[in-house]
Amino acid sequence: MSAAMVRRRAAIAVPLVVTRHAEEAALLCNQRFFLANAAHAKLHHLRRLDDRLAAHLDGLVVAAAEGSKACDEALADAGHGEVFAATVLALENRDLPRLERLLGVAEQVPDVRDAIALASGWACAESLRGIAKDMLDSPHPFRRGIAIDACNFHMVDPGEMLHAAVTDADATLRARALRAAGACGRLDLVAACIGALGDEDADCRIQAACSAVLLGERHRPVRALHDATLLAGSRHGAQALSLLFKLANPTQAARLLTEMLDKPDHVRDAIRCAGTVGDPRLVPWLIAQMDAPRRSRLAGEAFSTITGLDLAWLDLERRPPQGFDPGPADAPQDGDVAMDEDDGLPWPDPQKIHAWWEVNGHGFQAGERYFMGAAPSWVHCVDVLKHGYQRQRIAAAQYLCLLRPGSKLFPTSAPAWRQQRWLAQWPPA
Repeated sequence: MSAAMVRRRAAIAVPLVVTRHAEEAALLCNQRFFLANAAHAKLHHLRRLDDRLAAHLDGLVVAAAEGSKACDEALADAGHGEVFAATVLALENRDLPRLERLLGVAEQVPDVRDAIALASGWACAESLRGIAKDMLDSPHPFRRGIAIDACNFHMVDPGEMLHAAVTDADATLRARALRAAGACGRLDLVAACIGALGDEDADCRIQAACSAVLLGERHRPVRALHDATLLAGSRHGAQALSLLFKLANPTQAARLLTEMLDKPDHVRDAIRCAGTVGDPRLVPWLIAQMDAPRRSRLAGEAFSTITGLDLAWLDLERRPPQGFDPGPADAPQDGDVAMDEDDGLPWPDPQKIHAWWEVNGHGFQAGERYFMGAAPSWVHCVDVLKHGYQRQRIAAAQYLCLLRPGSKLFPTSAPAWRQQRWLAQWPPA
């Protein structure tokens, strides 16, 4: 084959390869949103996906103009993954006009705002130099909100601008700033969070309550957190519920659980919260829930959250029930196409687990709180943060803030290599 033919074939092949990089980057980003909150993924699983994603993004950066063109063409769909890849590329290339266009798209399409935030958190500090500062100082609330999210991903305090942002007229910016107050350990903003408990916007109230709790306030936010138990399926309701039940003593928790069980839509929330309470007296009830196919795996996860057992590793699982289909539905007429939140969790075997509990349950003190087999402590929670599954790691990060108000909330959805670097340098107890 002549050199001319080789060059001609290369000229044809390169755009196809670059297009494949754009497609795979978008696909992996969509998978990452699910994996970062999955019950079956550990940090090393996230690292494996992140390395693949980084390789495709590097291919787009190296392709220069062809990479930008491939991302622009993919934006015809304007999904999470496509917006994420295009934004990372714009930041890496410091292509400010393209970044402005993408921010404009995200401002008009709220569904992809999380993708812009993740892209700003994915980019390295060098790529954000100057850009993040300009966005923090921007007169546009949306841009300031994205910059705040970028700071959270990098465990960087946005600085004095948070004082104005927590009372801004824009509700979306207020909510992001109130969340950042807790994530950054800003004890100087406790009063602002308490003041926002009566905010007219529900998201702002929840974020203010969560941050106030992380910053050491234990009483005034409880009402707002309790109200979140009535918001089944709300975006941040799960976080509020988790913190509420981390604060509740056994008597309070029993009352709240009874209240939730009176509402059929909240039974799964009650199972999840039983794991958060960590009281061994709830274990028999959790084992009973394992007989119901649509509750079984969640009850198994709650049992593991209390005991620290890995059901699959200890052969305490069973085969899925015959004919069980958790979804999502494939039929176009069915509007429920959401991923199964229990996907990847083991199916617990109630008989085996009951037998294990009969032998080992005496080692757990009734009325005490257990998290992954032990009382929450700084050393124990850091260990879970290093070795646990993602949902367990999210809980461990919250416990660390509860144990030492003013600590920064560890970002368990940040790029895995950055998390591993931080954890390797984590301060001792």
